Amino acid sequence: MSNEEKVPVGLSTKDYYYDLPKELIAQDPLEDRSSSRLMVLGKKSGEVSHHHFRDILDYLRPGDCLVINNTRVIPARLIGTKKETGAHVEILLLRRKKDDIWETLVKPGKKLRPGAEVTFGDGSLTATILDVVEGGDRLVQFHYDGIFEEVLDRLGEMPLPPYIKHKLKDRDRYNTVYAKFDGSAAAPTAGLHFTKELLEEVKEKGVNIAQVTLHVGLGTFRPVKVDDVREHEMHTEWYRVTQETADLINQTKENGGRIIAVGTTSVRTLETVADENGHMKAQEGDTSIFIYPGYKWKVVDGLITNFHLPESTLIMLVSSFAGREHVLAAYKEAVKERYRFFSFGDAMYINPDD
Repeated sequence: MSNEEKVPVGLSTKDYYYDLPKELIAQDPLEDRSSSRLMVLGKKSGEVSHHHFRDILDYLRPGDCLVINNTRVIPARLIGTKKETGAHVEILLLRRKKDDIWETLVKPGKKLRPGAEVTFGDGSLTATILDVVEGGDRLVQFHYDGIFEEVLDRLGEMPLPPYIKHKLKDRDRYNTVYAKFDGSAAAPTAGLHFTKELLEEVKEKGVNIAQVTLHVGLGTFRPVKVDDVREHEMHTEWYRVTQETADLINQTKENGGRIIAVGTTSVRTLETVADENGHMKAQEGDTSIFIYPGYKWKVVDGLITNFHLPESTLIMLVSSFAGREHVLAAYKEAVKERYRFFSFGDAMYINPDD
């Protein structure tokens, strides 16, 4: 028996493949965020129905708690030149380590060894490569006058996913309307469908809104390269859950309300913090939680999410929540109905009541 045959069904990466025509990968956001399509998938039944995103109101109940990730994507892509040679280089900020020292992804790596210096734009920002760390990332120290965020806002570009092939006209469209805390290299894309008006309607319906923070890293796009998903090394991301949020979620549960997570990043934060009984407490730190079929869910009842890449950790998470066969059948239906996929694409609501 080969190794491939020994991997149980649902634990092999190839079990999460689906065929996606390239033209269904959304390249631009819709003008009206809430006009995206919404597929509703019954968690128990596997039945699907087709709606528009603003119809999410019909599926929320007074006493529910909607959990959103308030991270903000920074213009983390810096294009510069190597001081010694003038060679074109790119530095992508991944996470701040300390003050002006960042862990970064650099291209081309061979040209940026420790000690190399890079200048950006008009020279008001420079960088020194300090060290090579695990995975080939670089520790970089930045030098500038003034406030780093303002310099970055002027010189940086939004770090769009590799499947989006052109620059974004309006960089705000790669952030949610409730984005608050700088730190992400990728957007929590399920939240991109909400407008301020729709969130007000959610509140008016008697639904509480709780905020968590998880700074999304580029690891979210990293392909799973092992056949057995249990051998995949999950990326690490920083999160925070405040006392206010923990209390709101605990009260919702005690009162019989449902926890509806907006996006897989909210899910990973909640399921990291919750204890075995689904109880939350204030906490912050790094999480590398990997949710795939077989995982015992602790706190999330319903899930709003986008359509994810084949064989990705995100489609595995969704499959853990709603069942792999249900999810793959729903994705097949989405392809047939010409839904728009990935970051700027349409949405799915996994309905716990159906």
